[in-house]
Amino acid sequence: MPKQVDYEGRRRRIAEAVCLLVDEHGVEGVSMRDVAARAQVSLGAVQRCFRSKEEMLLFAVDHVGERITERMKARLAASPAQSVATALGHATNEIALLREEHRTEARIWLAFVAQATVNESLARPLRNSYAALQDLLARLITEAAEEGAVDGGTAPPNPQGEARTLLALADGLTTHVLMGHLTTEEAEEVLHAHLLRLWERLGSARP
Repeated sequence: MPKQVDYEGRRRRIAEAVCLLVDEHGVEGVSMRDVAARAQVSLGAVQRCFRSKEEMLLFAVDHVGERITERMKARLAASPAQSVATALGHATNEIALLREEHRTEARIWLAFVAQATVNESLARPLRNSYAALQDLLARLITEAAEEGAVDGGTAPPNPQGEARTLLALADGLTTHVLMGHLTTEEAEEVLHAHLLRLWERLGSARP
């Protein structure tokens, strides 16, 4: 009987190898041959999973975005009884990738973002990832406003606008920490101060 190949598992394994090489050499420094060596599969196996380097990179971008999103959703699901304000804080912290254990992931993400400024094919999936994150934050902000309305809070006139600001802040803090302009603790203080002002405006219970 022919050996069954888990192509989806192999594609994810290859995506992980791509990410490791992006962290070491940048997006331009990734080749299918090097990916095959890092993933410990043949070059032919990589080419059967991906028709081109660009297709392989696009899959890797989605892979990183999905990993961050799934981790964020898992953290929210782990404490279903928490206030919406707490959930919003957790979600934003996960997006910002400030913790030491996420430093490699942050470098990989920003390497893809940098390349996307000159590569529209990479920019499209990144825009989709940012749009999904913004929608999630907007939903949490709306729920926080509804939760706080009982206590006299004010619903934001534009939850998407608030979410856009929060997402941009979290994304910028990722860069500042990686560059060494801010420590993790300083970045967390900036983020928490913004959230405190938002919670106060919404009248939502603080964590």
